[in-house]
Amino acid sequence: MSVLTFDKRELGNLEYSLQREMLSTDRIGGYMSTTIVCCNTRKYHGLMVAPIDDSDRTYVLLSSLDESVIQHDQTFNLALHRFRGVYEPRGHKYITDFQYTPTPTITYRVGGVILRKELLWIHKRTQLMIRYTLLDAHSETTLRLRPFLAFRDKHALSKANMEADGHSYPAVNGVKCRLYGSFPWLYLQTNKPGVEFVPAPDWYYNFEYREELDRGYDGYEDLMTTGYFETQLEKGESIIFSASLDEMGSPRTITEMYEASIARRTHKIDFYSCMQHSARQFLIRRPGNRTEVIAGYPWYGVSGREELIALPGITLEQDHKEDCIDALDTLVRGMRDGMFGGNASACEAADAPLWFFWTLQQLERSMGAEALWQRYATAMKEVLEAYRRGIGDRVRMQDDGLVRAWSDRTPLTWMNAMSDGRPANPRNGYQVEVNALWYNAVCYTLELARRFGDNDFVQAWEELPERIRTAFVARFWLPEGYLADCADECGADKSIRCNMIVACGLDYKMLDEVQQLDVIRTVKQHLLTPKGLRSLSPLNPLYKGSVVGSPAEQDFAAKNGAVWVWPLAFYVRACFDIMGDRFLPTAEEILAGFEEDIQVCGIGSINEMYDADPPFTPRGAVSQAWSVSAVMEIYRMVRERKAAAKPAKSARKAVKAAAKAEKTAKSEKAAAEKKSAKRAAADAKTARKATKKGTAAK
Repeated sequence: MSVLTFDKRELGNLEYSLQREMLSTDRIGGYMSTTIVCCNTRKYHGLMVAPIDDSDRTYVLLSSLDESVIQHDQTFNLALHRFRGVYEPRGHKYITDFQYTPTPTITYRVGGVILRKELLWIHKRTQLMIRYTLLDAHSETTLRLRPFLAFRDKHALSKANMEADGHSYPAVNGVKCRLYGSFPWLYLQTNKPGVEFVPAPDWYYNFEYREELDRGYDGYEDLMTTGYFETQLEKGESIIFSASLDEMGSPRTITEMYEASIARRTHKIDFYSCMQHSARQFLIRRPGNRTEVIAGYPWYGVSGREELIALPGITLEQDHKEDCIDALDTLVRGMRDGMFGGNASACEAADAPLWFFWTLQQLERSMGAEALWQRYATAMKEVLEAYRRGIGDRVRMQDDGLVRAWSDRTPLTWMNAMSDGRPANPRNGYQVEVNALWYNAVCYTLELARRFGDNDFVQAWEELPERIRTAFVARFWLPEGYLADCADECGADKSIRCNMIVACGLDYKMLDEVQQLDVIRTVKQHLLTPKGLRSLSPLNPLYKGSVVGSPAEQDFAAKNGAVWVWPLAFYVRACFDIMGDRFLPTAEEILAGFEEDIQVCGIGSINEMYDADPPFTPRGAVSQAWSVSAVMEIYRMVRERKAAAKPAKSARKAVKAAAKAEKTAKSEKAAAEKKSAKRAAADAKTARKATKKGTAAK
């Protein structure tokens, strides 16, 4: 039985169903996302959201598809929309069941009619298929399908206009549509010959997206429909609707593709299989031999920092080493002057290139040190050299060995909220996680260089780690027993933030064990929650417990209180490093805390963040790469610890059994010796009696 189960009695309750969002991706940059009752609550929702060219931009093409069942001249619309605060039609009242695996499936009941709807997003193609099956009916039944089109950037909203082309043009067993000339054709077809398409172009106004309004954004859209399909269905009959950027050559091709695709779908039967499935959805392959990681769904694109943090968890934990290598190779091919391109550059994200080394450390377990050094040594050394000589006027290694990052216009760390056009958390100067990553990168590269005979690099860099460590402790360690968040010439920022845990969760650490334990205690006391680590201590006057309000207020709360999952993996690693197997039960409890989340908000996945105060409401993107990766990393650590503990436990049992056997043997030997002694004594006594008797007889 799947772990993803939903209360059938609650499906008609919109407070229950509208907060549960499903997602399916095509692995090439496109996705389908909506709620479990197919009511779009975000501008990012749609049945077909896809790239249309080589850029990273994606577009909502097919927003929704309304189904109507017609019997005895009565029409029952199964769709659900919200228009200016009013739900109309209210097709959710006909839903009797929802299943997520192997593909999202909704069952409707209208009187004596039972209709099943299965949504299938085809991998490696920009194509959606929906199979409708009439499970039961007692009279003639007609199915009507009306598509609603947007043809706009997913971050924008469509408004009624005179430029849109509302015509439909003939295609094989269907039609093709294109609202604007800059877009490709969208082919709408079925696998049933002779299905009628009735042209009826029209704008529908003021679709309302509640989640956008709650986030403080415009949430009203106009959508175009060019007409509708209509066909009769017999009891037991199925029809497949296909929306694609490529025309299907025949109805039979649609059927064969659907059956082949559904047969390859995996079943999400437990928490871990859900995490595996979710992890695969972030990795995409684009034209030009590019492999990248989507930071989160539904609104994020590719982010260099998040890609490097997420890669090990979403690829290596499923033995997909080649996917990890392909993504790293894509970044390396884009290097210029020792720096990655785009938002993976230190000019945009001071720490992003340093996460490259952390990812390589995880990859080494699967790839081997020698092969890794041969492939990435040049890139590793070039990145370090770029930091040492300086990257623009923003990032540079200083004389004491630490890295300084500074910008009044652009936030250079992951705490990148903006306020009135300026960074809300400037953190200019020396950042704790940036310098922890810098030390880790230098030490790791030196280790490999020594092992594989790169003497020139070793000679040029070998004195630096001790210089970095000395300066780091002097600048960041506070008498209160934890690490400053950042520092500059004016002193240290003593805000208690989750960034300090990175310094304790890397392979190479600059703190001794007592200092690490003090950091762990501070993080546990101020920041640890069942869902991750707070971004700021509740004792700080800037702390915000909920991610609510205007967009600016939410951005501020996200980095000044909100709970983030990704640092949790570093906390768990730090605890294991200090406490060993004693931390194992706690780590298992941390994992268990996420099991309920996969069926509450983003189905089968983990949210970007959570409110900092109980009940820790999920916030942000409903499926976030580094959140899923962190959970997968924790799962790996727990699995490896338990596996290592088994032989030790078996060994202890064997020693105990041997000791028991030895004790038993000694006891048996002692008993035998005692018995033998008694027997000898008895024999001696008998002999004495016989001798005495013989003497008396004489």
